[in-house]
Order: sequence, then C-alpha cells, then structure tokens
Amino acid sequence: MNRLWSLEVVFLLCVTCCYAVKVVDVDIICNSATNHSFCSNLLNSKIGGNKDLVSLTEYSIDVLRGNVSNTVNLINKLIEQNGGNFNLTYHYNMCLIHFDITKGALGSVEYAEELFKMRNYLAMIPTMESIVFNAWECLSGDTPSDPPYHDTSLLPVYADVVMLVANVVLSILKYLTQA
Repeated sequence: MNRLWSLEVVFLLCVTCCYAVKVVDVDIICNSATNHSFCSNLLNSKIGGNKDLVSLTEYSIDVLRGNVSNTVNLINKLIEQNGGNFNLTYHYNMCLIHFDITKGALGSVEYAEELFKMRNYLAMIPTMESIVFNAWECLSGDTPSDPPYHDTSLLPVYADVVMLVANVVLSILKYLTQA
C-alpha cells in the first residue's frame, strides 16, 4: 500500500511538472507588438488566474472573437442603413466578405481556436496574419495603389482594433512557439 501511494505521488509530480506554466512579463511580450500600450492594456486586463503564455493566448483569442463578431454586426447594420448608397453598400458588402465566417476573419478565429486546442501554435501564426490582412483589406481600396476608402462610420475603428488584437496574439505566439 505504501508503495502504491509513493507511485501516485511520483505520478502527480510528473503530471504537475508537465503542465506547469511560466508566468510571463507582459511588457516583454508587448515589445514586439504593433502598439505596445494597447497590448499592455489588453493583457493586463485579464482578470484572475495566471498570466502565462497559454492563458494569455486563450484570453486574447476570446477578445479577438468578440471584436470580430462586433465588427460583423456593425457591418450588417451599416449595410441596412446605407442600402440606397451603392458605393457604401458595395464597400460594406466587401468588408462583410473579409470578416465573415466562411472565408474571412471570423472563420479564421474559429480555425485559430481549433489550432490552439491542438496546441499547434506555429500554425496559428499565418491564421492570425490572415485576420490582420482581412481587416486591413476592408479598410483599403480595391488595389494596394488605391487610397483607403473614406469611411466616416465606426468601421475603421472596429477593424483597427481587430488588427491590434490579432497582433497581440501574434506577439504572444512568438514566445509560445519558442517554449
């Protein structure tokens, strides 16, 4: 009986060591972010629990999902409100394609969540980059030489936040893939 108990203790210690997480310095992660203060504010807003790479990634993906969903909702409202203006409706419909679930940012967030659950952090990098690109493409013109579309709605702000949050995830992944 004593031997069984000591084997259980050894097993639990091994499992604990395997799942031990390292608390990280948010400022170090945010040094590689596009916007250090945004990154720091976002990661420091995580309430409770450890601030390890895995939990910060999970938290940031949840925030990203919320921001992408809010952006899709905003785009749908803008399409309804501007149905009579062909140029605006066209612009918003193109943005909806860049943010939608099948080919756009929302689908990429779902895919990133699957990759995260599988601990395939390296594959998450191009997925996050595609989210940044989709948001950027919504704001830009039809071609790279076109000036950004002049949009006075809140859409540029929402899309910018999506890019910033995806960039924070990319900053975390830089360290997570090295661990």
